[in-house]
Amino acid sequence: MNDYDVIIIGAGCGGLSSGALLSNQGRKVLVIEQSEQVGGCCSTFEKQGYKIDIGASIIEFPQVIDLCFKRMGTSFYDEVDLIPVDPTFSAILHDGSKITYPISLEETRKQIEKISPKDAKGWEEYSKKIQGFLDAALEGFFVSPAGNLTDVIKLFAKTPALLKYNRLFFSSYEGIMRKYFKNEKILESFSFHSFYAGLPPALLPGHFAMLPYAEHAGIYYSKGGMIGIPRGLQKCGERSNMEVRLNTLVKKILIKNKRVKGVMLDDGTEITTNLVISNINAKKMYFEMVGEEHLPWLAKLGLRSYAYSIASPMLYLCLDYEPPLTEHHTLMTRPMDKTNDYWNSHYLKGSFPKEQFGILSWTTKSDPSLAPEGHHIIAVTLAPGAYHLTGTTWDKEKPVLKEKIIHYLADTHLPGLKDHVVLSELSTPVDFEKRLRSPEGAIYALRQDLPHSMMFRPSAKSRHIKGLYLVGASTHPGGGVPTVIASGMIVADLIEKYEQ
Repeated sequence: MNDYDVIIIGAGCGGLSSGALLSNQGRKVLVIEQSEQVGGCCSTFEKQGYKIDIGASIIEFPQVIDLCFKRMGTSFYDEVDLIPVDPTFSAILHDGSKITYPISLEETRKQIEKISPKDAKGWEEYSKKIQGFLDAALEGFFVSPAGNLTDVIKLFAKTPALLKYNRLFFSSYEGIMRKYFKNEKILESFSFHSFYAGLPPALLPGHFAMLPYAEHAGIYYSKGGMIGIPRGLQKCGERSNMEVRLNTLVKKILIKNKRVKGVMLDDGTEITTNLVISNINAKKMYFEMVGEEHLPWLAKLGLRSYAYSIASPMLYLCLDYEPPLTEHHTLMTRPMDKTNDYWNSHYLKGSFPKEQFGILSWTTKSDPSLAPEGHHIIAVTLAPGAYHLTGTTWDKEKPVLKEKIIHYLADTHLPGLKDHVVLSELSTPVDFEKRLRSPEGAIYALRQDLPHSMMFRPSAKSRHIKGLYLVGASTHPGGGVPTVIASGMIVADLIEKYEQ
C-alpha cells in the first residue's frame, strides 16, 4: 500500500488548490514545500515588525478563485479576509501627469473622456468586447485542459462563444489596445499591464488585453498580506486531512516502467504514491527530478526550447512616514513605444535602466496592520530585469543599485523618501531563484507568448510519465494567482477522470 494517494511538490497556489480539491474528493494528499511557508510568489514574510509581500500585491479575477472554493462547498469571501480596493490604480505618466481609474466603469469612462472624448467611446466598445470574452473564458478557457490540439478543439466546442474572440488570441496586446484607444496618454496608462503577464505590449498575446478591464469586476487585498490566499486554500484542504510539510525538499520523482512510484527527499527518504503533481518549473522538474533517461528525445528537445519568463526585481521599503501616494497601486509608466523599446534595448541586452517604471504597491494603504503604528510599506515592482547582466552580476550591483533606485524614487514619485526609510531590501532575480528555487528567478515559469500558450505549454497531464501531473505557471492557463488556481481545478478534474 502506498503512503499517500497523491503527493504534490510545491505549496504555491496551484499546488494547494489541487491538493485541497483532491483531499475533498477523499484522497490522502501530501503537499511538500521546500521553504518555511506556503504561497511561493503569493506569500508574505515578516521582518522587524513589518509584513512584506514577496511578489503578488493585489487580487484580480476573484471570480476565478471563487470557483475553486465553491467546489469545496465554501467561498473565497468566506475563507479569506478580503479588503476591497478602489480605485483600481493611478498611473503617473512620463510627463508627470496622473490618471486615476475607479472601479466603476462609468466613472472610468468619465476620466478617459476628460483626456480624450473619442477614447471614451473606445472604452465603451472595449468594455463590451472584453466582458463578452471573459464570460466565455470563465466557462471554458480558464477551467479546461489544453494539453494538445484535441483538448483545444474540445475547449472551443464546449464554449463556442470563444470563437467570436479568436482575434484576441492572434493579435498582440498592443494591437488590441490601439484598436480601441488612440490617445497616447491613455495608451501609456495601460502599457505596463502587459508586464503583468511578462512581456512588452507588442509581444504579448492579445487575449491579455482583458487585464485592465478585468480589474473593474473588483480587486481586493488580503488582510495580513497576500499569504492569506494560499493559507485559505491550505485551510480548506486540511479540513479534509490534506497534509502540508514545510522546509522539506524533494530531490527526485521515483519512476518505474514509465510510471510514478513516489518521491525521494533530499535526505534520502522515499515516500510512495502512484500520483505526483508538480507545482514547480516544468523544465526543472523534468530535467532534474524526472531525469532525461525517462524522456524521449523529442520531449527533451521541446523542453529545452522553452524560454523562461521574465524575472521581476522587487524593492521592499519600510517607512516611518505616510508616502505621498493616493492608491494601493500606483503605476510608474512609459509611453507604449518606449515600453516596447525597453525589451530590445535593455532586457534582451542584459542592462538595467536608470529611469525605472513599474508598480508602487502601498499595501499599508489597504491594511495598516502590516506595519507598526504610523509606519508604512511600499513594495516596488521594478522594470523587468534580465537574469544575466552584461559585464557584471546582480550580487555585485545590488548594494549600489538599491541606493540609486531609492534616490530616483525620491526625486520623482516619492518626495522625502530618503529621510524616512527604516528598512529596505532589494530582491534580484538571483535572490528569487534562491528563495523560490525558480530557475533564473522566472516569476511565470515560462514565457507567455503565443508559442508558449495553451497546447504549446507543458501538458497538465504528462505525456511521458503515467501518474505525473503539472499545475502552476508552467502549464495552461499560465502564470498569475487566479490562473494557477485555475490550473489546480483542471488537474483535479483530470485526476478524477483518469485516476480512479
